[in-house]
Amino acid sequence: MRIMQVVNIHPYNVAAWYALTLSRLLQQAGHEVLVIALPDSPSSRMAQKMGLRVESLELNTLNPLAVPGLYLRMRRLVRSFSPHIINCHSGEAFLLWGLLRKEFNNFRLVRTRGVQNLPQDNLPNSILHRRVADAIIVTNSSIGAHFRNLLQVPKDKLWVICGGVDTQHFRFDPEGRRRVRAEFGYTDQDFVIGLIGRFKESKGQREIIRSVASLLHDFDLHHIRLLLIGHSDALDESRIRAWISGHGIEQITAISGVREDIPACISGLDAAAIPSTQSEAIARTALELMACGCPTVASAIGALPDLFSAKALIPAGDVPALTVTLARLAKHEHIRHGLRQDQLSTVSQLTENDFLLQTLTVYESLLS
Repeated sequence: MRIMQVVNIHPYNVAAWYALTLSRLLQQAGHEVLVIALPDSPSSRMAQKMGLRVESLELNTLNPLAVPGLYLRMRRLVRSFSPHIINCHSGEAFLLWGLLRKEFNNFRLVRTRGVQNLPQDNLPNSILHRRVADAIIVTNSSIGAHFRNLLQVPKDKLWVICGGVDTQHFRFDPEGRRRVRAEFGYTDQDFVIGLIGRFKESKGQREIIRSVASLLHDFDLHHIRLLLIGHSDALDESRIRAWISGHGIEQITAISGVREDIPACISGLDAAAIPSTQSEAIARTALELMACGCPTVASAIGALPDLFSAKALIPAGDVPALTVTLARLAKHEHIRHGLRQDQLSTVSQLTENDFLLQTLTVYESLLS
């Protein structure tokens, strides 16, 4: 197949990761892939680094005078590449792709929705999603329910594909565990809880700090340690350190900074938390933690309820519930073992190959 992946997402965020990972997998499987990206964007540079063919278009322009010229450039690309499938991963310019779909009538148009900021129930959105798109891929079932129940998208046009993880790269690394624990001064008796994520309010660093402080001071779990695997983003590291100091856990908390050895860092943990308070439309970090066999608890938002059993889920923002759940993990090896086995079983069906095959099923159904 010849497939255009439209990745007009400026930052290399989790939605861009989803789109470019899919592009790489399709290319490795022998399909001809063309990525359409924003000029000189982090996503465009990452696509090139992955060895993908990239064309740049200002698809997110707000200048109405630029739209006719943009449409002509899009038209030329469609004519020269002659795609079987165009898969759009962002809503900007989707209407223009729809007009090209109607003009050429020789490709199928797919819209992937991987953000929790959901479209409103109005006539334009109804037309775009029910008539213009040939198929809609959503990254979790809660987004799917919105499209099905509010926008009345037919069931046969709606597909849930969570993504996939490279289980050859993300797996338990015993040597990495020894190295990382030695680096941060952890002993075999320490119980290390980790959180992976850039420093943002929505990622739950404040919640995990409060929870670990309670484990230490209220539950008397003096072997608890906290490893924040991340770095400054919307929140500066100094803000995180102030929270740590304010809760009296600076002696048991470490911040990793930027790391290239994420599988080893995960392997160095005894448990992990994803206490996010918003979004998690695409659960990349959850898949990586699960693939490494790290027992993980998570907020019941976004894609996370699709992946985790009820016993591993907590209400978003509920620090007491998070604390009680982590205390059980710290005290009871059999609970950790049960979560680990459940999560390894789940992720065994969410590999990169599963991601590829599920997406090809959608594409092939449109072309048959």
